[in-house]
Amino acid sequence: MDLYKAIQDLYAEKEKLERVIASLEELQRTAGSIPMAPKPANRRGRKSMNAAQRQEVSERMRKYWASRRQPKQPESSGAGG
Repeated sequence: MDLYKAIQDLYAEKEKLERVIASLEELQRTAGSIPMAPKPANRRGRKSMNAAQRQEVSERMRKYWASRRQPKQPESSGAGG
């Protein structure tokens, strides 16, 4: 392998890399000057409900707990025999 040729190839690759690096740095500089749209703030915690939604949940839970308070019907077991 020709040592001179290897050195020339490496210099050519180095110049190419320097051009790519310079163009990327330029993109980074110009992108930094453009104001980006602010991110919407992430809401944490529970979603708030209006009065109608609270009333709806209240009615649903009232029915749920009323059904839970009813005495259970005795189940007939088919395994006795």
